[in-house]
Amino acid sequence: MHHAPLSHLAAIALGIALAWPAGAAVVPPGVQLHPTQTLVRNNGSEPETLDPALAESVGANNLTRDLFEGLTANDSNGKIVPGVAESWKQTDPLTWVFKLRQNAKWSNGDPVTAQDFVYGIRRFVDPKTASTYAATFGVFLANGQDVALGKKPPAQIGVKAVDKHTLEVKTAFPVSFLPSLMSNNNLGPVHQASLEKHGKDWTKPGNLVSNGAYVLKEWLVNSKVVIEKNPQYWDAKNVQLTRVTYLPVEDGNADVKLYESGQNEWVYQLPPGTYEKYKQQYPKEIRNAPMIGLRYYSLQNQNPAFKDVRVRKALSMVIDRDILAQRITADGQTPSYSLMVKGVEGADVTDYEWATWPMAKKVQEAKALLQQAGVQPGTKYTFSYNTSEYHKKMAIFAASEWKTKLGIQVELEAMEFKVLLKKRHDGQFQIARNGWLADYNDATTFLALVRCDSDQNNNFNCNRKAEDLIVQGTQQTDQAKRKALLTQASKMIMEDYPMIPLLQYSLPRLVKSYVGGYSLENAQDRFRSKDLYIIKH
Repeated sequence: MHHAPLSHLAAIALGIALAWPAGAAVVPPGVQLHPTQTLVRNNGSEPETLDPALAESVGANNLTRDLFEGLTANDSNGKIVPGVAESWKQTDPLTWVFKLRQNAKWSNGDPVTAQDFVYGIRRFVDPKTASTYAATFGVFLANGQDVALGKKPPAQIGVKAVDKHTLEVKTAFPVSFLPSLMSNNNLGPVHQASLEKHGKDWTKPGNLVSNGAYVLKEWLVNSKVVIEKNPQYWDAKNVQLTRVTYLPVEDGNADVKLYESGQNEWVYQLPPGTYEKYKQQYPKEIRNAPMIGLRYYSLQNQNPAFKDVRVRKALSMVIDRDILAQRITADGQTPSYSLMVKGVEGADVTDYEWATWPMAKKVQEAKALLQQAGVQPGTKYTFSYNTSEYHKKMAIFAASEWKTKLGIQVELEAMEFKVLLKKRHDGQFQIARNGWLADYNDATTFLALVRCDSDQNNNFNCNRKAEDLIVQGTQQTDQAKRKALLTQASKMIMEDYPMIPLLQYSLPRLVKSYVGGYSLENAQDRFRSKDLYIIKH
């Protein structure tokens, strides 16, 4: 999913306990609020779940971020701020202690305790829960990898309630960005009694007991999710928005139409090629900022068509990323030839050496690679993407590059995002549209896409030598050594061409000028409704 530089890391690394003023909607002096504090925003797709342990898509996480609160959170500028934890300290390289605020409550009035976090985290990594993030995040906690793989019981994960308001977290190796990692609600608390009472239906309106600034009011599949202010929330007096409606519109053109007719105040993402037009038409409402995220295509490395690295390399070489960025998406994104993107901490961007070659030379080399691999012109591949003008336009461009330059025929198949998610995890595809917004600012969030035992590796590749380097790197306390090892591992994996990096994300959208609290500093695109407000207009 998504990140930002952690300014508090230096202090945390020294083991200093830090306490911050609690963040919420900071209304600048002189700003008059509208009498009606409601917001309608498009969320890009129907959420696959509202269970924080299972949430995987950006859309589902946007909702769980409002409904639940973890130990820490991201504010509008992407900074890590206290959530249920009011302070924390690192007591030794592998141990962190979080002090929970005494006034945190569930929406039914029950107190939020350290035990709720222990229950939530054990449930999250339990293979029975089947979270596609269990190993991705679990790997950082003591015994987490073994629990996620079913080799140890969930009770052995490195979290324990010292007392009602103190949680101790043991990590598997030094994790300097742990406060950032803990802002992800997959690692947050769950209300055990209501979950056990309702079973699978625990996330339905009326059943869902949550601890965030909002409660679930209504969930109409493929229509809307409505949340309302939670009066039990510890910081409710600073929460301005009383109701937020999330729309699940995948089609960018439909999204803009709703915006223009006043039925939507926050476009998820502008359709490709429209950025310049809307920038001129709505100069006060256009928002665009670079993200710590990567658009890429997954290749199913185990599929007979893509077992040969020469085939994978040829497909990557001939896509003209400059044309893709300037003419196809035309919305401020930059070409990418690396697993790492600009702005990510903990590893360097390492581009392919052919990135700067003239296209004619790339095509010549790619043709030779296909010939050596015995791939004939006219060979057919299937490309899977989720229904949206954006992904369709990119897919048509990629297909035409492969056809005109290499004689490869590509059949495009569109589907709902939920269906694509499942297809990718099941490996039931040849080439699939993919994208990743960092979950915390460190190279390991991108390495999760290509590591051997990662549940976010939809390419089904595995480089054991690189895996050893990553393990060595993550054990380091020397940041320079760690960075060198993770950079080397990333480069080594990408020389296997498991996937095709395309563009570094930026998110061009329209947001009404009266929506206060929207920041362009938020490189993870994580906005909590509690940080937003409606200005009088």
